[in-house]
Parts: sequence; structure tokens; C-alpha cells
Amino acid sequence: QQACDDGTGGGAFLRREGLYSSQITEWRKLRDAGVLEGKKPGEKIGRPTADQAEIGRLRRQLEVSERKLARTEAALSIMEKARLLLEDISESAEQQPWYKKP
Repeated sequence: QQACDDGTGGGAFLRREGLYSSQITEWRKLRDAGVLEGKKPGEKIGRPTADQAEIGRLRRQLEVSERKLARTEAALSIMEKARLLLEDISESAEQQPWYKKP
């Protein structure tokens, strides 16, 4: 991680190490599918089974859904706070002597 933070960007790090972004993408898919669990560095890795590929797909989908849920919850919280603030402003305005009800 720190090697990518040296200001040259992740692409420069990958080129320097002789890696391609497609390899990183494939590694993430294998990792998410559980294919890499229990494997030692350098050990040969086969293609994921259909079940493993489906597990990886579902894990990625769950991650996306959880991020969307968190964003939605934050938006709802902000909206509720804004509603309460507007209610407070409205109530305080009604208490002012210059305020006339419509």
C-alpha cells in the first residue's frame, strides 16, 4: 500500500513490479471466491469452480449493497436532522411578536 502512496500513483508501482491491472482484478475475483484460502505463496492456483465464482460474485454484490445502504442511511439521517431544524425554526418564528399566522 505504501509503495502506491509515493506520489507516482498505483500504475507506476504496478509497472515497476511487472504487474498488470488485469492480474490484480483476477486475483481479487479468486480471493473473493475463496480460492486462495489455505494456499501458500507461489502455490499453483486453479480456476474457480462454478460455486466459487458464484460466491465471489455474491460477495462483491453484497459489498456494493452494503455501501449503498450506508449511503442511504446517512442521507435519511441528514434529512431527518434538516426536518427537525426546520421545525425548530418554524416554532421560534411563530413565537416572535412580529409573526402573523396566515
